[in-house]
Amino acid sequence: MSGIELALQCVHAGGYPRQDEMASWIEAALGAAGREACGWELTVRIVDEGESRQLNAAYRGRDKPTNVLSFPFEPPPGLPAAEAQILGDLVICAPVVASEAVVQGKPERDHWAHMVVHGTLHLLGHDHLEDGEAERMETLEKRALAGIGVPDPYERE
Repeated sequence: MSGIELALQCVHAGGYPRQDEMASWIEAALGAAGREACGWELTVRIVDEGESRQLNAAYRGRDKPTNVLSFPFEPPPGLPAAEAQILGDLVICAPVVASEAVVQGKPERDHWAHMVVHGTLHLLGHDHLEDGEAERMETLEKRALAGIGVPDPYERE
């Protein structure tokens, strides 16, 4: 049984990984980042291109669908973030993940794992806007993915 409380919302009718698989990928990301993989809560919402585009435009100013959006939990005043153990929300666009896997020549399941790990690391505060940050985040991604048998996603690009 997973130490992650994962709420899965599927509003896209296409294929996506099982909830237990996603929970194991989240645990791998937590472990790679040096966090205990127990007691955390998060929501993963699987969407279509329309919802992804709308959210990406509203929150990032980019009027196109994207693979994964991360919305870290912000505790209300008076509640320490560490006590809440709520990571936040991931919004993953299934059609974008599927098409990127084809374009990048990798198994769709591996790309899903990468997007879940990538998004989880964003929820933990990691980013890739600057070169040093990107290098640290990619190292954590590779470590998490290797632990679940997924090849280095950057080697193929």
